[in-house]
Amino acid sequence: MDSAPEEHGPGIMGPGRLEAFSDGVIAVIITIMVLELKAPHPLTWPGLVGLAPVMLSYVLSFLVVAVMWVNHHHIVRTLRRVDGRILWMNLHLLFWMSLIPFTTSLVGENHGSSLATCLYGLNLAACSLAFPGLTWEAWRQSKAGQASSRPPKWRGDIAVVLVYLSAAALSFVSVYISYVIYAAVPLLYFVPERQFKAARTA
Repeated sequence: MDSAPEEHGPGIMGPGRLEAFSDGVIAVIITIMVLELKAPHPLTWPGLVGLAPVMLSYVLSFLVVAVMWVNHHHIVRTLRRVDGRILWMNLHLLFWMSLIPFTTSLVGENHGSSLATCLYGLNLAACSLAFPGLTWEAWRQSKAGQASSRPPKWRGDIAVVLVYLSAAALSFVSVYISYVIYAAVPLLYFVPERQFKAARTA
């Protein structure tokens, strides 16, 4: 099994319940995003071409949410218990993720708008900023949290936040530069933290 042993006690829930709740919220987020895709009436090629900005914004946001879900899975799988601090950190992340359908619709319906593109970047930056807290708690609870181990490095997480913020600012220069950056950043998160892999096999 790839999950860490769960430690239960008074007022403590298992990581499995936290993961199930988070998976449900993320599934709803994706569902809301896809509901923004409405077939043109009448169905014509120009109508389909006009739908391209909405489709592209959906594909981008789906990729972003998918990468966040995968990394959230790896983090939660190393938790041994879920206390109040973990709950609020997780809810903090889910709050910003729950806004992604809204900012995605802003970009899709106003694809040339600097303001919409900026708000989208700020939303993604807030999501990225919520991950380090969960990462730290997972490390602290895992076997990798022993004195002989090193704490997780946050430089990559902070760098991603700064890149998103820079892309949001650049939207007032060129929205297309921002779009390219937004599409490139999720690729950095395809490989989960190595310490999480080590913790699952320990």
